[in-house]
Amino acid sequence: MIDHSNFSRRDFLKLSGLGLGTLALQPRLSLGRELWAPEFPQADRLGRVTEEMDKFVNIRTAPSSDAPEAGQLAGDTVVEWLREVVGYTPYRNQRWVETPQGFVWAPFLQPVKNLPNTPLEAIPTYGEIPGMWMEVTVPYVEAKLANPPAKGFRVSYLVERGQPFHLYYGQTLWVDDIRSGEQGIEYHVRELHGSRGDEFWALAEAFKPVYPEDITPISPEVEDKEIVVNIARQTLSCFENGREVFFTRVSSGDYGEGRATPISDNLQVFMKYDSVHMEGGATGAGYDLTGIGWTTFFATGGIAFHSTYWHNNFGERTSAGCVNLRPEDAKFVFRWTTPEVPYYPGKLEQVGTRVRTVES
Repeated sequence: MIDHSNFSRRDFLKLSGLGLGTLALQPRLSLGRELWAPEFPQADRLGRVTEEMDKFVNIRTAPSSDAPEAGQLAGDTVVEWLREVVGYTPYRNQRWVETPQGFVWAPFLQPVKNLPNTPLEAIPTYGEIPGMWMEVTVPYVEAKLANPPAKGFRVSYLVERGQPFHLYYGQTLWVDDIRSGEQGIEYHVRELHGSRGDEFWALAEAFKPVYPEDITPISPEVEDKEIVVNIARQTLSCFENGREVFFTRVSSGDYGEGRATPISDNLQVFMKYDSVHMEGGATGAGYDLTGIGWTTFFATGGIAFHSTYWHNNFGERTSAGCVNLRPEDAKFVFRWTTPEVPYYPGKLEQVGTRVRTVES
């Protein structure tokens, strides 16, 4: 079973007091378009609440978990991101986001933008079948099942409860058809790897094409490459000939049983996916996540570097063993490491770049 990094929202709700309540700011929807096209705030920087749609997070009057409540935000609500500040929580992550409504603890807000795209007139072919990789560039878009009944755990759960299935900013998926729908031009969207078979139609304007030239290797001429993940500091560095060329914060495995990121001086990239579906875990504490982009496996047990859209807790141990990265950071690691992955089918199993994980 493929493992992946998972943010324990239920545990954080219990620990931080960001629980259920009665007053909340719900996602706004454009008149006549229902859940298809939410009316997002007009701002360059936005934040999406990473909780489920039927849960809430608290807004505080100051960047502190001790500050009075100013209201609540429902899951998937999108708000203007004014600035990030340092405040207080009893946890390692002290980052807060100031919004027009007040302050929200940063782990609960995914940094997003609203960048609609002009739909393609036709879907190109880059392999044996029509289709190409695309990234979601709006906070979220509703995806309608193209081949009911639902097959995946999460899709089935939402369908049973009459809730919409959303695709989120930063996800990477395969688009292989186009049509004119009731709400506008729609793409046929699916996953090539790891999915139980659900396929969707979603508004085309939400997706930005990823062309082969967009994911060409970075520094392919350099033979001496190494990634170092510092578990204690929650950082990742890329080295070329001993010189650091890239640095970022990460979220590695947390402290739960069987959820630690392995510590080793002798790891290597061995498999890469442009995008993959990941699921696992026990009922009530499991995960089922769609379109995880730029996934680079480097240790047994399904341990990988990969894009993360379900939390913003970078700098703190959060995952089920993988190394969580922001979408743009995961794409850099994917392009910089060897082996080079063919655009189609977007998967390759081959030994590549060295990886060291240290705890110091």
